[in-house]
Amino acid sequence: MPDAPSRPPHLPLNRQRLIAPGPVEVEPRVLLELARPQPHHRSPEGIAALAEARAKLTALLGDPYDAVITTSSGTGAFEGALISLTPEGAKVVNAQAGKFSERWGEMAQRLGYDTTLVSKTWGDLLDPEEVAEASADAHTLLVTHSETSTGALHDLAAITRAAKAKNPDLIVIADCITSYGVAELRPAEWGVDAIVSGSQKGTATPPGLGFVLFSPEVQDRMVGATGRGFYLDLTRELRGQKGGNTPQTPAINLISALSLALDRLLAVPREVLWAEKRRQADALIAAGEALGAPAWAARTSPAVAVLRPPAPLTGRQVAARLAEMGQRALPGQAPHEDTVFRVSTLGYADRYDALGVAGILEDCFASLGVPFGRGAAVSAAWRALAEREGGH
Repeated sequence: MPDAPSRPPHLPLNRQRLIAPGPVEVEPRVLLELARPQPHHRSPEGIAALAEARAKLTALLGDPYDAVITTSSGTGAFEGALISLTPEGAKVVNAQAGKFSERWGEMAQRLGYDTTLVSKTWGDLLDPEEVAEASADAHTLLVTHSETSTGALHDLAAITRAAKAKNPDLIVIADCITSYGVAELRPAEWGVDAIVSGSQKGTATPPGLGFVLFSPEVQDRMVGATGRGFYLDLTRELRGQKGGNTPQTPAINLISALSLALDRLLAVPREVLWAEKRRQADALIAAGEALGAPAWAARTSPAVAVLRPPAPLTGRQVAARLAEMGQRALPGQAPHEDTVFRVSTLGYADRYDALGVAGILEDCFASLGVPFGRGAAVSAAWRALAEREGGH
């Protein structure tokens, strides 16, 4: 590759951007909500804020699931779902093909469950029939919908249907941390029992909240007074939140901010939201391909573009150069830090932000000495947006 040009003097003037798959950009009025005078969570205002946010989470899901909001990350919410739905000693199957899906298997093992792992190489897709065979005598299946480490969107519908055809009593807990509010998600139709997500992803709120949405049917099977958790006993938490109460002190300011952020997502039908986030991700993937950085996964997630840089560049080099430009992206997760880099328009972003990221990638790759025709990535991003929309 040719020598990289010197770094332009205007870099300190660049706007700092979060273009990573979480934490994400947050709408200014949502941030202003956090500056309001401190409410008390037991006051009528606090009780109403909790009820409103829970109702909006259910509305965004589109199915009559009951939401529990935890003051934690998505990992805390997932742990609460697992211990509140799975009794001690039960068999748990974890389907994994990346860093975050591997986390749930490690969690189940550390909690002492009889854990079976169904593993695929990172970047590959889970095989629904293989997962179903392993789940034939299991109590609970843990599966990730959007794998943020690889950019793969696993076929949650096919996996759940195949597994429940083998084992109708199986409880399916889905990691939808980066797919909720972003990718097509129809849990009642697909047979998913619990959906887990977090505030710092598709709902475009600062970190600090996790949420679990439980199907009406699975609530009758929840573990009462679980001996594996106290703070994360979501059986007790769900009962309290249905009554406008929380056993623990909630992050009520963040809950109010979440409620406001959800208004933007609920302003259009879910299908419109899903299609637009798909277009934005496709634009990033097309931009990467134009620069010689194709997507890692065959079935890509609308939450994140996980791209393989052209040799001899590494994912860490690309992420580091973007950081120097004021653009916070991410390399791959260990042990694939050098294999890929990750960019996203997951949060408060629109199609024009996707075009901006395409331009940012051009500047980044040019500064790293990659030869290409200027405008290639932006043009490819525009074409991806138009093709998905049927425009020209």
